[in-house]
Amino acid sequence: MGRTIDVTMSWVASALFGGAGVFAKGAKKKPEKPLELYEYEACPFCRKVRVALTSLDLDAVIYPCPRNGPRYRSLVKERGGKAQFPYLVDPNSGQEMYESDAIVSYLASEYGGERPLSVAMGPVSSLLSALSSAPRAGRGRFYRSARAPEQPLELYSFEGSPYCRLVREALCELEIPYLLHNVGKGSPKRAAFVERSGKMMVPYLIDPNTKREMFESADIVRYLDETYALGG
Repeated sequence: MGRTIDVTMSWVASALFGGAGVFAKGAKKKPEKPLELYEYEACPFCRKVRVALTSLDLDAVIYPCPRNGPRYRSLVKERGGKAQFPYLVDPNSGQEMYESDAIVSYLASEYGGERPLSVAMGPVSSLLSALSSAPRAGRGRFYRSARAPEQPLELYSFEGSPYCRLVREALCELEIPYLLHNVGKGSPKRAAFVERSGKMMVPYLIDPNTKREMFESADIVRYLDETYALGG
């Protein structure tokens, strides 16, 4: 029953944001080095940036910063002066910045794409994003004790997928860094993904530490808990 509720509430969360983060319109150029985003899944402002990443078809290394997380929250404060999220680092240009609207505008300007309407409506976008957090009751917000992987994991995902959300929540709570491959509907990266995985289905997790690769959100969440969570 718990799984059914999780999936249902995740679908509701996607619907409340109008299906934002489903389609990829693409950017005119791609960064040579992956973008770096410090964020946490339940944060409505972080969600706006993730929607933009899906729409612009940009990948990023995600450094989860759940509340009470021991690793990356303090690093953001050291780099930028405050523990505020989201925080973007672009190693291609040397830019580092807070503020979701500023980050979305920067990504569109720097990489030559359009800001998706869903995150271009100022306070309205922020309100809709905040409403979409409610059905998940704080999941993806607080740290759960976990061991850190030696290498970041990889996740094929897109922001509006309710099944991908369940996996991102688990990765965030366990503070596990990962390379996010956005493959929204219309993404040209889908062909290469299908060639690698055998079918177009997400989420798809790759763990280079254990050489495991898998579909199915329930299996991935179980794997993450069994492999990295500490203390039961």
